[in-house]
Amino acid sequence: MKKTATIALFISMMSAQAQVDLINRVKDNGSSSEDIEFTTVYDIEALEVEDQGRSGTCWSFSATGFLESECIRKGNRVDLSALYVVRKVYEEKAEKYIRLHGALNFGQGGALPDAIFVLKEHGAVPEDIYSGMPDKGQRIDHGELEDALSSLLDAVLKREGRALKSNWKEAVNGLLDAYLGPVPESFEWEGKTYTPRSFADDYLKLNSDDYLQVTSFVYQPYYAPMMIEVPDNWMWGSSWNLPLDEFMGVLDASLSEGYTLAWATDVSEKGFSIRNGLAINPDREQLELLGLDDPFIAGCPEIKVSEELRQADFDAWKTTDDHGMQIVGKVADQTGKAYYTVRNSWGDRENPYRSGHLYATESFIAHKSISLVVNVEALPARLRKKLDL
Repeated sequence: MKKTATIALFISMMSAQAQVDLINRVKDNGSSSEDIEFTTVYDIEALEVEDQGRSGTCWSFSATGFLESECIRKGNRVDLSALYVVRKVYEEKAEKYIRLHGALNFGQGGALPDAIFVLKEHGAVPEDIYSGMPDKGQRIDHGELEDALSSLLDAVLKREGRALKSNWKEAVNGLLDAYLGPVPESFEWEGKTYTPRSFADDYLKLNSDDYLQVTSFVYQPYYAPMMIEVPDNWMWGSSWNLPLDEFMGVLDASLSEGYTLAWATDVSEKGFSIRNGLAINPDREQLELLGLDDPFIAGCPEIKVSEELRQADFDAWKTTDDHGMQIVGKVADQTGKAYYTVRNSWGDRENPYRSGHLYATESFIAHKSISLVVNVEALPARLRKKLDL
């Protein structure tokens, strides 16, 4: 369903304008369907939906939301700063860009495990302490910041054989301070003084080793780590590769135990409809046989997804690494069909069911997922044993 030009567009999808274009492309998908009746199966607590604005930082908002739900499980309801994570990733990515002589995808995009990396290396900060928005009340927009950072880094590389100047990192941090604000070395929280490191360890009690990423692709061995080869995986992080049925099994195993998940997926599909509040994977041939034009109905017939179909679409760039969100629950419609409740980061957009959220079917997730980040404890025991975790 994608043309060649569209494929090229989505490879560089996470620039500021590309993120806006993505929202505009999918906001009107679908017709005005009849309301579907949903029954809740699992509904795990998460904080209010946030808005990433005109920035390609969905990976941070989704993974930070995941960590916030982890905090809630531990008894700490804290709004964590997604832009603190973004700030630290800009710093790390800038250094790698220079080390690789510019041969790296530098931009606003990232991968879900980037937030876990920041937790491990740089700790965490509450939103109230570091908003990443020096101009209060304005919408997030990282287009100018990305351009300024890219220009600076490219200028650093044009040194014609001379040694790197020792102050190039100071220049990068100066730009980040100007656009996002300086990061406090320490701060007061509930009557105590913390650093970002001690806040993560002592107050939040979050351990980066508790989390891992899983995926499912045929071209790499199962039950072994692999690198997902997408442009925004700038850190070259690894994921555990699972057969599709086990990958999908991680979803229900996690939700049934009260754990949410961070989800990376392709949302450039006609079945991804903000207006309808649904992400579905309709079988067009079956719909035609039934004489139906509107797929956004209860019990819509959907594509039966195989491992081979997933792989073929990934290889053909029909499945691309577009967007990150948080999976916080599960519902069923009146026909018994299952959907997963997804918390988005495009603001509190209205739809017939749950503002700022959408319901994604099993077929959509099986077909179009890139990866999931999950708490190791939420994996089925037999899978933990198989992976030697």
